[in-house]
Amino acid sequence: MPDLPSHASPYFSPQSPPDGEVEGEISLNSTAAPRSNPAESSEETHYESGQESSTENERGTATPALPGSFLSPAFTPPSTPGGTMNPASVLHQTQLSGLRHRVATTTKAPKLLDQLPSVECIVRARIPTTSGTEMFLHLYHNDIDNKEHLAIVFGNTIRSRSLDRVKPGETELDRMIRGAYVGKLHPGRISSWYDEKAEAAAAAAAASSQTTGEKGTTASAHPTQFAQAPLVRIHSECYTGETAWSARCDCGEQLDEAARLMSLPEEALPENLAHADAETLAANSPGGVIVYLRQEGRGIGLGEKLKAYNLQDLGSDTVEANLLLRHPADARSYGLATAILVDLGLGVDANPEGIRLLTNNPDKIRAVEGANREVVVKDRVSMVPLAWRTGGKKGINSTEVEGYLRTKIAKMGHMIK
Repeated sequence: MPDLPSHASPYFSPQSPPDGEVEGEISLNSTAAPRSNPAESSEETHYESGQESSTENERGTATPALPGSFLSPAFTPPSTPGGTMNPASVLHQTQLSGLRHRVATTTKAPKLLDQLPSVECIVRARIPTTSGTEMFLHLYHNDIDNKEHLAIVFGNTIRSRSLDRVKPGETELDRMIRGAYVGKLHPGRISSWYDEKAEAAAAAAAASSQTTGEKGTTASAHPTQFAQAPLVRIHSECYTGETAWSARCDCGEQLDEAARLMSLPEEALPENLAHADAETLAANSPGGVIVYLRQEGRGIGLGEKLKAYNLQDLGSDTVEANLLLRHPADARSYGLATAILVDLGLGVDANPEGIRLLTNNPDKIRAVEGANREVVVKDRVSMVPLAWRTGGKKGINSTEVEGYLRTKIAKMGHMIK
């Protein structure tokens, strides 16, 4: 018999049965070929006693013993007589075999909306942070979903058009309550359009600059230009990474890093800087915006995301897990983020110089700009994991996050450098 590859079935030459012999059923657990016809029992005794007659000469070379199974090993099921099987592993590997070659085609760029959704800032409030800086939290409603998306704005130079718009019948108090004011709120303030204390401080600063011969600086409530392109981060909600201390991803770390880059903590100022000067410096800072979109788990929701985590523990990566759950590798969209940036005065109509986008995802750049280039992305600013920048001394150190980052680079085209 010629040498065959291990996956091939053995070859047996066709043989003619002896005269009058009727082929019976063949046992798959036997190495011989017994016959079930009782009339042939005398012939079986004849062959077993070794009394071969002229019939053997007519056959030529005797057929070798039959194998335990006629099935080729390439198609043999994992559960064979005497063997063991792990049903979950078999199912998982079978599903993965049909997915791995489709990963490249399923990680498509986000779909661009021909028309931006309508967004409106309902309320904003000043939030002092634990780092010593302040930011303004904007809450948005829109006409395509019922979720409350957010914009975290650092600095006083970025304002919402829809928030500042005057509503019929509202009072000055109404405007201040919903956050449509300039400067800061304080007890006794009566106008949303100007801050008496800020005006007095600005006048005192102007008088001081005239005395010393220095040029005074007055911050405008509605600036039309930025000293430099503002930083922008489009961040998708991640409950596990931001609240549950998960080391499966770096989402929480990215949110913290974006806030750090956009803020101006008090400890970063010189110790001998007067408080009034510090407030003026902070007011003139270009600041930045974190658009916080409520699209958990790359758009599949928290429940499905937790299922994907279980699949990852069974051996899938973050992309394969989504596909096994019949979701896209990335189901997010960014039309709402573009509309919010336009409302904040960062669109091409009010800010033609563009923005600096904090991202490792090249597809996000084109998605944020919009189908009609409503926003201009001037530069991409990489977000390198803290553990990579510090040689593992800081940041997240886990096998899960390393696998997560490798998958995003290899299968989703992220540029982390």
